[in-house]
Amino acid sequence: MADGDQDWLAKAKAARQAGRLDEAAALLERLLKDQPELAPAWNLLGLVQLEAGHGAAAAESFQRTVALDQAPPFGWFNLARAMHALGQHGAELQALDEALSRDAYFLPAIVAKGRALRTLERDDDACELYRLLFEGLGDMSQFPEGLRLELDEARAHLDQRSEVALNVNERHVAQVAERFPDADLSRAKAFAENAAGKRKIYQQRPTGAHFPFLPAFEFFDRRLFPWFDQLEAHTAVMREELLALWAADDPNFRPYVARPPGTPLDQWSELNHSPRWSAFFFWENGRRDDANCARCPRTAAAIESLPVLDIPGKGPTAMYSILKPHTRIPPHTGTTNARTTIHLPLVVPPGCGFRVGAEVREWREGEAWAFDDTIEHEAWNDSDSPRAILIIDGWNPLLSEAEREVVRKVG
Repeated sequence: MADGDQDWLAKAKAARQAGRLDEAAALLERLLKDQPELAPAWNLLGLVQLEAGHGAAAAESFQRTVALDQAPPFGWFNLARAMHALGQHGAELQALDEALSRDAYFLPAIVAKGRALRTLERDDDACELYRLLFEGLGDMSQFPEGLRLELDEARAHLDQRSEVALNVNERHVAQVAERFPDADLSRAKAFAENAAGKRKIYQQRPTGAHFPFLPAFEFFDRRLFPWFDQLEAHTAVMREELLALWAADDPNFRPYVARPPGTPLDQWSELNHSPRWSAFFFWENGRRDDANCARCPRTAAAIESLPVLDIPGKGPTAMYSILKPHTRIPPHTGTTNARTTIHLPLVVPPGCGFRVGAEVREWREGEAWAFDDTIEHEAWNDSDSPRAILIIDGWNPLLSEAEREVVRKVG
């Protein structure tokens, strides 16, 4: 493009920005009379015409734009805008697909495509597009305000559709429950929630060895742990010994996250070497802390009476876990799904919570649960008091004794 052409374009852009649309159009028409192959000039003329309310003329200008230069997505996107203004939504959708074939992440075109699909009464397709969009969108705070508003409207539409679908699916599950009163439909309920777009299905992502073909249960059925009653019977004793440690300000509580210098911290930067999440270990990676066990002999004896994980040099780990007020443990995953993690809540002020995958629960003092910590999980204490639980490593209850023996030798 010659320098003179650039000057004409600059003058036309300035006139458009100042709201002098007739002047901008006249400048561009004079330029294009001499230089009809300038795709940027046709594109700018189309924008001026679109803003002036001349949809048919704008469509023609954008068609000239893409005929001259088909590579950039914005020409096709602008053509789609003109077709939208003309009410030609089939042609609008075709132009948007052309834009997205050139840049699959061209966000304004994705949002516009969802709107076009809804206008064409293809709501299922629009919602599927929105789901894919929001799965990878992330932070929207830096987007222009107009685009944020469009995205908010799209999310509201998706949420509304999901609520309707969820209500329908829950009625189906309830009907099945009436026919099969003894059936455990917890997995079917999760399936129905996922089908409605209201529940994400989390996969096991161990940071260490992955035992294959084990189901990815977020929380395990309590019936798989018949010894939980025995564990819970020791709650009062364990709480008493814990409170004695607190009263003595025992120095053997230490930060749970203690990455050495030079180690990538990722989500752990805030808690690394911080007492906001601390632990008092009875066993750590299969090694008994005799001094700590002597400080809490009844707790140690109770743990030793249980069928906990036993992998030489690796398990069990058993500890009091203390989360200070207004502290959050970020989402993370554990080492291996051959293990299950067991919580016995000892001191739980209001405002504490725990999420594994898509399921959120509140601890209740004296009630144990087991979960697969290779599924993403996080914890928080929004109260003004510390939270304390006993954490113990157990075997994944779905492993046979022969499989456990392999893990002991290999894992």
